[in-house]
Amino acid sequence: MIKKIFFFFVTLPLLLLHSLVAQELPPKDTVLKQMHQANKYFMDKWPDPGQDIITDKVRPSNIWTRATYYEGMMRFYYIDRDTALYEYAVEWGESHSWEPAYGFIYTRNADNQCCGQTYIELYLLDNQPERIQPIKACIDNMVNSVKSDDWWWVDAIQMAMPVFAKLGTLYNDTSYFRKMFELYNNTRIIQGDSGLYNKTDHLWWRDSTFVPPYETPEGKDCYWSRGNGWVFAALARVLDVLPENAWHRETYVNDFANMAAALLPLQREDGFWNPSLVDPEDYGGKETSGTAFFTFGLAWGINHHFLDEETYKPAVVRAWNGMINDALHPDGFLGYVQGTGKQPSDGQPLSYNKAPNFEDFGLGAFLLAGSEVYHLAPDTASGTETFTSSLQTSDNQYLNIYPNPAKDEFTIDYYLSEKADVLIKLIDTEGKTVKTLKNMPDQPEGRHAILINLSEATGGFISPGIYYIRLIAGQTILTGRLAVAF
Repeated sequence: MIKKIFFFFVTLPLLLLHSLVAQELPPKDTVLKQMHQANKYFMDKWPDPGQDIITDKVRPSNIWTRATYYEGMMRFYYIDRDTALYEYAVEWGESHSWEPAYGFIYTRNADNQCCGQTYIELYLLDNQPERIQPIKACIDNMVNSVKSDDWWWVDAIQMAMPVFAKLGTLYNDTSYFRKMFELYNNTRIIQGDSGLYNKTDHLWWRDSTFVPPYETPEGKDCYWSRGNGWVFAALARVLDVLPENAWHRETYVNDFANMAAALLPLQREDGFWNPSLVDPEDYGGKETSGTAFFTFGLAWGINHHFLDEETYKPAVVRAWNGMINDALHPDGFLGYVQGTGKQPSDGQPLSYNKAPNFEDFGLGAFLLAGSEVYHLAPDTASGTETFTSSLQTSDNQYLNIYPNPAKDEFTIDYYLSEKADVLIKLIDTEGKTVKTLKNMPDQPEGRHAILINLSEATGGFISPGIYYIRLIAGQTILTGRLAVAF
């Protein structure tokens, strides 16, 4: 009997480990449906994107919670191409005159600048100056000052750091990168006397009040899940747009990789991370927002070859499936989202049915995660290839460009209803051909996917902005818009 019991307890963890490793991501179309499910719930609840948010007080709808939602929604739009998403974001920006939260043009508060991330992306999709002027003036004010201690809490890194990176890349202006590093490094090594980043644990304290000697009741450091999620997601979003030779890029790369390695062993068996990362006795349990940010960062790292797929993909699979199975309701509501706060105890207890005080930022994190999980997911359950059409003709020919906006590499999906010679051209907004990207004679009928590297195809740097991809196949001409975003 003793041997049988021993065998049971030894083999159970092995069986459980096997079941976790054996998990797979759902196919791409299912991931999209899951993202639609969650996003539709929110858009139905908030049909007017300019409507004030009323909880304990009235707040404008471009505060950081809603701005984080639009970060995720825009990533969703880039893979889904639903014009309703684009129009919803534009209406939101217009309702606030494209200004930082509360209309504070020269605010130094990162929370109020977060909306600028989406304003800049919408400007890149349609170069209307009013979309970018207020946020540029706001950040320019900081760039031109000597003050660099504004980001005293780690959430600020996500709220504002990508704004600096996007503006620096858009205008090819290294002063944005220099100031961004000054602010980041102040948080990293100065705040709280020696910085909020523990270079040994590779995790972040939320602010100086959590730096040791502060301890959890079990005597451990208090690393808040979502606080670290803010930083991890910010590093991915910054590296997504930052030029290879940008100021201190290597620091961001190292911090991102070290955080990824630190997060991996802290993941729960159900795929989530606890609100208190290293002390499950200090408000342990499922938490969706931090988990979603970690999922986004890990999946992004794999997709962009910063992280080893074999090592990190199982964590992404467990996390996404965990959120889908345990947090996503049939109507799209997300459970286990911790409300606003700064520590594991805030908003507790969490549950499947409990609504946080703000539902928007958790959804934004979920959509960010889904946007990268989508690119890791198999095309179909059977492994055969499928395509999503963003421009389709009556004879089923179509052209789909993704990711869009693209940094450098992008894929052109298209379908030919008959054999044809195919030309693919890059066109500027004046209709002039910038470059013939591909010249492919005798392309057979059917589906095709062509990977384009702009730097290689054009022999040099292409400025960020709006271009068009024109596909000429026999008598058929298909044109799709491409934003070279960052």
